[in-house]
Amino acid sequence: MGGNDIIEQGAATALWQALVREGERETGCALGEDVESYLVFALMRHLRDDQLVARVMALDWLQAHELPGRERVDALRDVGDRCLILAGLFPGQAQRRRVDAGYFVDLGRSAYETVAGATRAGYADLFAQLVDAYLAMVRVLASAARRPLPRLGGDGTMTAQPVPAGLSRPLH
Repeated sequence: MGGNDIIEQGAATALWQALVREGERETGCALGEDVESYLVFALMRHLRDDQLVARVMALDWLQAHELPGRERVDALRDVGDRCLILAGLFPGQAQRRRVDAGYFVDLGRSAYETVAGATRAGYADLFAQLVDAYLAMVRVLASAARRPLPRLGGDGTMTAQPVPAGLSRPLH
């Protein structure tokens, strides 16, 4: 990783952290340092995925359960993360898929619960916290959905990114 990559990643981290903290302030949800940090890094990891809204979460969840050990844990963590982002930032995706609004929440929490039960103490404790804070994280992200998504420009500055076609974020 070159020097510019580190600077850009640092700027992106700071921006996502500010966005999450603003969401916490607006919603009155105090996520706590561990949950807040996890949410920031989940956003950074998954919002670069141009297939995020095309994925079939239930299929990913089922396929994850067929994987061995650590691969299963990692795949379920990703399912939980993606469901969290879809539920919070893109709630219209549930309606488009003709599922209940709680679909992504239930599936994501289930994935995190499985991770919490299948890992060692420190990681298990974090995922137990994430299960408990799942709805609060969704509310924090939903408050962020009222703003344009940030993007890191080539010069290291943050700019607003319009929502891509097909990813409208209704606020109802």
